[in-house]
Amino acid sequence: MARRWALGCLAVALSLVAAGCSDAKMEPGAGVIGEEPAVKRHITQADIEAGEYTLEELVAHGRDIFMASFNTLDGAGRPEQHGKGGPRKRREMPDNFNRISAPDANACMACHNLPALGGGGDNAVNVFLVADSLPFVDFDGDPVENGPNQTLKTVGDERNTVGMFGSGFIELLAREMTSDMHALRDAGCLAAADSGKPATVELVTKGVSFGSVTCLPDGSLDASAVEGVDEDLIVRPFHQKGAVVSLREFANNATIQHHGMLSIEQAGEGEDPDVDGYVNELTRGDITALVLFQATLPAPAQVEPETQAERDAVVYGRRLFDLIGCTQCHKPTLPLSSLEFVEPGPFNPDNDLGPDDVAVSYVVDLSPFITDLERDEEGNHLIPVFTDLKRHDMGDFLDNDAPLQNGIPTRLWLTRKLWGFFSEPPFLHHGRATLISEAILAHGGEAQTQRDAFEELSDYDKAALTEFLMTLRIDAG
Repeated sequence: MARRWALGCLAVALSLVAAGCSDAKMEPGAGVIGEEPAVKRHITQADIEAGEYTLEELVAHGRDIFMASFNTLDGAGRPEQHGKGGPRKRREMPDNFNRISAPDANACMACHNLPALGGGGDNAVNVFLVADSLPFVDFDGDPVENGPNQTLKTVGDERNTVGMFGSGFIELLAREMTSDMHALRDAGCLAAADSGKPATVELVTKGVSFGSVTCLPDGSLDASAVEGVDEDLIVRPFHQKGAVVSLREFANNATIQHHGMLSIEQAGEGEDPDVDGYVNELTRGDITALVLFQATLPAPAQVEPETQAERDAVVYGRRLFDLIGCTQCHKPTLPLSSLEFVEPGPFNPDNDLGPDDVAVSYVVDLSPFITDLERDEEGNHLIPVFTDLKRHDMGDFLDNDAPLQNGIPTRLWLTRKLWGFFSEPPFLHHGRATLISEAILAHGGEAQTQRDAFEELSDYDKAALTEFLMTLRIDAG
């Protein structure tokens, strides 16, 4: 019986080949024979706006995309386009993959997997930002494809993968901080216009100072005193440099750079700028679902150790963390007025879907994705992020980028969000620190005083402080 079945299938296959059916498929609903795309269905933004999907369905679709190992039939790869969108000499298999200038990964989850789907990554999956602007880096001496005299240290900025747990709350905090600073700036400009005199405005939001801006009577701005954020006063909470404004921008950029998957938002409807023969590789609805999957990844939580000695050390270590000044930048909480995540966000760049591009925004209540929230006297939710979402000068030791990322000076780094960080070793932007103590001792610049204070602690005090930091974990369930 088995032999007759096999012979029968062979006869069918031969008849299909003879008929020119190289991608033989059965009737709809009867299954697919042969290879197929990793993403087997796409959804439209119009259907999302029409309420055709529940949040659970959208998150599930986003999860499927996050887990998908994209292949040629999805449109993976960018034969005639580098990661920043410019043209390059056609590169096909086996030159369709490049560990330095990318595409360098098959799936989002390939790098975001510690301690669970959506988390950080090991040093083995570090990426090289900015190198994707070059056509095809292989260090063969071609100055057109590699740039002149490139080395591994100069060709790009090596980055260790940071996890996305709690990222919906991070984006909301950044949106509110941006709105606060824009309101302060705009009020200053009105005052300058009314008085005919320059008006200097202190840019303080959620207890974080971003310096000041001076509004001139003619409507121009002097932003020379702005600190830790771009002159447009938009807080960009993603990437270690603070270079990306939203999960949407992050998703659109990452899918093209790392996988060669061009979203409609980046490539255009029906357009094939990478000349791989595939269009509309990821729809606007797909990207929305991918955003919602990441935005609803649960917030990290503090995990209490098992023994009383460890618990006592944690309490003491928390006091030391404040005493030596770590909380000046790693602020334990930031106040958030609303837990409603509205997609698309208000500060997305031009090539990413914005509020004016949709008829109806999608609104998600993030309260089920965080536990034990406290509130301040004004009713704000206190999000335990241990960051100020501001860039700081971290000194010479960490000044090891070569090319600039988005024009951000190489000494500046966004304060690391410490919630959940212990579940995502190794540490620092390039993953070179395998111990928390090593990461602390790498601090300098604006954190030199805190770094030196840590070094001068007794062995027990150092252990207690790191024991506290070890409680900041991701509950992988």
